[in-house]
Amino acid sequence: MSFFELIKKRHSTRSFQKKPVDKVSLDKILTAAESAPSAGNLNAYEITVVKDEGQKKSLSEAALGQTSVALASIVLVFSAVAGKSTCKYAKRGELYSIQDATIACSYAQLAAADLNLGSVWVGAFNEAEVSVAAKLKPGSRPIALLPIGHP
Repeated sequence: MSFFELIKKRHSTRSFQKKPVDKVSLDKILTAAESAPSAGNLNAYEITVVKDEGQKKSLSEAALGQTSVALASIVLVFSAVAGKSTCKYAKRGELYSIQDATIACSYAQLAAADLNLGSVWVGAFNEAEVSVAAKLKPGSRPIALLPIGHP
């Protein structure tokens, strides 16, 4: 499949089967995300993989009740870690860390589509609640949630 066919194939999926995403597929998605370009090659972001049902339910509630978050097999939480970038780029590094996280999320979403998995980008959420639910480290700011599963 060409890149342009992949882009056309990808669409937002909000309903998922009760079927787990296998480890090989998850590893491919994470590898794709980690291959995304980043400012200064600093990778000023983190990806938290959430599989636990209770955590997914909490993330769904933090995402203003978006049920797709709880229904997905896994949820990837993309967080900006400005401290990794501000040491080189000062204040501008805060923006670069957000951009790094969003580009990585885009790559993960396209990789999921290539593997015939569904996903939906979730940007509407309470940052503090997501941080608690995903057990993010201090200094990590949640930027996007990516629920992934079998459509």
